[in-house]
Amino acid sequence: MRSPYQKTMYACFIGYIVQAVVNNFVPLLFVTFQKTYQISLPKITFLITINFLIQLLVDMLSAGFVDKIGYRASIILAHVCVAAGLLSLTILPELLPNAYSGILIAVAIYAVGGGLIEVLISPILEACPTDNKEQAMSLLHSFYCWGHMGVVLLSTVFFALCGIGNWKILTILWVLIPIANILLFAKAPIYSLHEEGTAGLTLGQLFRKKLFWVFFLMMLCAGASEQAVSQWASAFAEQGLGVSKTVGDLAGPMAFAMLMGISRLIYGKWGDRLNLDRFMQWSCLLCIAAYLCIVLVPVPVIGLLGCAVCGFSVGILWPGTFSKASASIKGGGTAMFAMLALAGDVGCSGGPTLAGLVSGACGNNLHMGILAAIVFPVLMLTSLFLAGKKQAVFP
Repeated sequence: MRSPYQKTMYACFIGYIVQAVVNNFVPLLFVTFQKTYQISLPKITFLITINFLIQLLVDMLSAGFVDKIGYRASIILAHVCVAAGLLSLTILPELLPNAYSGILIAVAIYAVGGGLIEVLISPILEACPTDNKEQAMSLLHSFYCWGHMGVVLLSTVFFALCGIGNWKILTILWVLIPIANILLFAKAPIYSLHEEGTAGLTLGQLFRKKLFWVFFLMMLCAGASEQAVSQWASAFAEQGLGVSKTVGDLAGPMAFAMLMGISRLIYGKWGDRLNLDRFMQWSCLLCIAAYLCIVLVPVPVIGLLGCAVCGFSVGILWPGTFSKASASIKGGGTAMFAMLALAGDVGCSGGPTLAGLVSGACGNNLHMGILAAIVFPVLMLTSLFLAGKKQAVFP
């Protein structure tokens, strides 16, 4: 007999596919926007910035209102925003006098939904009465990877068969996923992270816990370790294999996302036989080795292989930190998940930024930028040992 919470888990899995659409579909249209609406590159770049900033803002604000309006209302609102934002993308550029303003408004709308999804999906799944929460969390986060791959592959196939000029049709097709998930979340049981009659920690209470800051640093390092390499994977593919950007995107970021998803799937399936701490520690060591491979081996194809291995190595770091924090900080609740999501987003921005700044200072040498970013998996490994000593270090 199917457990009642399985419908909730399926909705959470689809929720991360929706998040993958939010973050990875519109960037595929940037060149089309430039040509169709005569939008400059700096303005196109700002679309990425505004999406990231709004999601960060939602991370910060969500701790104050999610518990008040409830998880079901919040997650449905998130999907409504994503669907509305994507639909607006097909309407507002032609409806408004300034096409760029229409695109910007659409991005802002779906960014609100993306930020809420990131904050809500993990605690909703964590609250489900499953026996192996670490495995479920790892499996959940693998769906973002499969979603990322699906968005790129299916969009590439659609554009090849139907032409990039029909991008609005594809956008409407992607809208069907959040709409379907609204119906699923409306009927699925939503469980509470807290026992009846109790409330989660306030931000002030959370911030006074020294152990929380260790997990905050771990989330920051998890995001930075992932994105510092992921953002440059396409460039390594193009340089190493001498292929077009389209093929480079498939060989670089796609290989990274696939191996990251496989890592999460492995723990999601066989996590009951694996020790989470050791899995994360060995993953950090593998990540450091992958970084050194990218930096030190003067063979571009080997550098590309290092990028792919890095994807596998960082797979467990983000969901594993969520699981460890939830198990170690009782009553953390929405505030904790919101702040950890914020830390992860800061890391996702900070990792590539550090790599880019150092690369620029060293004459656009990507290898030096990646070398500088090795600080993040090293800090992650150090934080894991600190978290493991929590009884002695954080009484």
